[in-house]
Amino acid sequence: MKNSILFLIAITILAACNQKQVDLSKDITVPVTVTEIKPRSIEKYIDITGSVKPTKEVQIKADMTGNYFLQTNPTTGRPFALGDNVREGQEIILLEDKEYENNIKLSSQKINLDITKQVFEKQQSLFEKGGVTQSDVKTAEINYINAKYSYEDALLRLQKMHVKAPFTGVIVDLPYYTPGVKIDANVSLVKIMDYSKLQMEINLPEKTMDATKAGQLVRVTNYTLPNDTLTGSLSQLSPAIDADTRSYKGIVVINNPKLQLRPGMYAKGEIIAASANNTIVIAKDVILSKQRGNTVFVVEKGIAYERVVQFGLENPKEVQIVSGLKIKERLVTKGFETLRDRSAVKEMK
Repeated sequence: MKNSILFLIAITILAACNQKQVDLSKDITVPVTVTEIKPRSIEKYIDITGSVKPTKEVQIKADMTGNYFLQTNPTTGRPFALGDNVREGQEIILLEDKEYENNIKLSSQKINLDITKQVFEKQQSLFEKGGVTQSDVKTAEINYINAKYSYEDALLRLQKMHVKAPFTGVIVDLPYYTPGVKIDANVSLVKIMDYSKLQMEINLPEKTMDATKAGQLVRVTNYTLPNDTLTGSLSQLSPAIDADTRSYKGIVVINNPKLQLRPGMYAKGEIIAASANNTIVIAKDVILSKQRGNTVFVVEKGIAYERVVQFGLENPKEVQIVSGLKIKERLVTKGFETLRDRSAVKEMK
């Protein structure tokens, strides 16, 4: 009898403990952070890297021997120097050689041109009146043309003495020579770059070939531009795949009007391959990959519901959701790792 009573007491205590355990399990809620889903925009982009180069670059060498004279920059009031801006046609260096200049005989070439022109015009007039033959006119015309070529050649030879900028740009190399010293032909005089536009040669993986085309927008950044982004475009694409690297080449042209990027700098870029507006976009780090598919959790009245979602556009950080979620639903962004479908949750601020 005593043993029966003890047995009944033990059963009662065990049942009470089990009931308490069930009640406790009902009270367990998982703390989570949620956010309301709102329509957003997303871009699919391809990351690129490379070194930038100027679109225009020239190394000017001396076409003749002569005495070297570096000219004064009218903007600074001192001789041209590294980093100076130059305009197209602006004279940077003068090479003087009186003997060379005299041998050109520019004045006599000009006089001869004027005389042959007058003779040619006179012969044309006489031919119209019957005073000379067609052969006389042609001879005069040939003499005039030859004189014109000789004069223009003399001007071109004299221009070699005046070293001018072939385009607007910046002086990036300027070897020093003592003023007035005689230098030899073919020595380096000045190097000029125009990097208001830059280009970057890139290698793209084979899998991106269908997503890229000439003319696509490119955003470019550099560690020197923490708060600024430059724009450019994908200007050229090779149709051939390199068999060793499984990649293909492209050329990006970058707008650099304020000269913020410098030639030779390493830059990062994003080719905008596609975009979508007014759509559902979520961070990739809130998505769980399960056997049934990619899932997320939404909260409704304190209960978390598991949703299988389908992807649209993607980039390294975000993804477009084309099915499985709706605008204004409350998406779990923290604390979802231990959730199960219909788990009780407590929203944390």
